[in-house]
Amino acid sequence: MKIELTQSSTPFERTLLATMAVMAALLSPMLNAQSIDDVVLNVYKSETCGCCVGWIEHMEANGYHGNVFHPTDLDGVKEELGIKPEWASCHTAVTKEGYLFEGHIPSKFIDQFLANPPANALGLTVPGMPIGGPGMEMGNRFTPYDILLMKSDGTSSVFASIKSALDQ
Repeated sequence: MKIELTQSSTPFERTLLATMAVMAALLSPMLNAQSIDDVVLNVYKSETCGCCVGWIEHMEANGYHGNVFHPTDLDGVKEELGIKPEWASCHTAVTKEGYLFEGHIPSKFIDQFLANPPANALGLTVPGMPIGGPGMEMGNRFTPYDILLMKSDGTSSVFASIKSALDQ
């Protein structure tokens, strides 16, 4: 259907065209968004790391699926992928598009990232292993932490600040 405005366009036609333009603007990010069902995470971790297994279980419980690899040189894998030492954690997940998710990132923030990946983004990281994050649960203990946006130019910025377990 093609609607063009002319001098003889009716108020209804102008309203219809304006409504269609607004709907297109609102829906376009959703059309580009990836479904969780389409996301396959290749997770690289140490064979003996239990907290990584906890994170993988968290991701699976939230609709993600993937493959787990136990490389002999995990640090080498991280370096090859472009993960700087200050961004490192115990495991690295990679999408088929090459986005990186380092450490104990709650699935809802990966959802947000994948729905609209920022320009020049490598992915997200939770450096270290903060207590209370997915896979790092220890009773009611919780350490606030930041989720960082890793950028292809080697810089990072705060993507989200997690102040309590409820923020996850």
